[in-house]
Amino acid sequence: MSDSLVIIPTYNEKENIEKIIRKIFSLNHFFEILIIDDGSPDGTADIVKQLQTEYPALHLEQRSGKLGLGTAYIHGFKWALERPEYAFIFEMDADFSHNPEDLIKLRQACLDGADVAIGSRYVKGVNVVNWPMSRVLMSYFASMYVRLITGINIQDATAGFKCYRRRVLEKIPIEKIRFVGYAFQIEMKFTAVKYGFKVVEVPIIFTDRTEGVSKMSTRIFREAFFGVIQMKIWSWFRKYN
Repeated sequence: MSDSLVIIPTYNEKENIEKIIRKIFSLNHFFEILIIDDGSPDGTADIVKQLQTEYPALHLEQRSGKLGLGTAYIHGFKWALERPEYAFIFEMDADFSHNPEDLIKLRQACLDGADVAIGSRYVKGVNVVNWPMSRVLMSYFASMYVRLITGINIQDATAGFKCYRRRVLEKIPIEKIRFVGYAFQIEMKFTAVKYGFKVVEVPIIFTDRTEGVSKMSTRIFREAFFGVIQMKIWSWFRKYN
């Protein structure tokens, strides 16, 4: 049994899923893993089921259809909160854009006093590998835009590699989180800050996937762009206590 749970949403990640699972279980700290698979037609869930015979700390939740990144994480958060042993709950991608070794750094940041630790691409310069310049600029200026509109001082507002202390997810009314795409990542950070939690950015190097297909789309970007304004307006009419 571990005090740490890594939640990994998947959709068509057969090229990466076994490797990422084995890598996490090889780390010096023992992490449990929860895969949330949205009905991957490529057999991702079948690979996870095979690995469950080898790793008792590997868990799988299957959903029918592609229901969105945000709903996958909320499903995972609720699953984790039903199990009191998890003190640290992580978000992580399956495609090795997040280095599994950095899970230990994020957990340590929470042990050192953070309520939310973000694996940040931009807190110390721009630490992104293999992205085209257009996407680097889009991501970097998106975080600037979020800071301008919301007032939160987070350099990497769209980051999807995070560690939450359990009390954060117990306090935030996660059933009221509205966005399901990448705006979900912004909304969770914004809400944590509004509730007064200490958010710390831990520098990481982000490496774009080498296998599988990116899930980014113009629809997801559009949701994030307009969602930031909506979040700010909603916050004027909401109490955080």
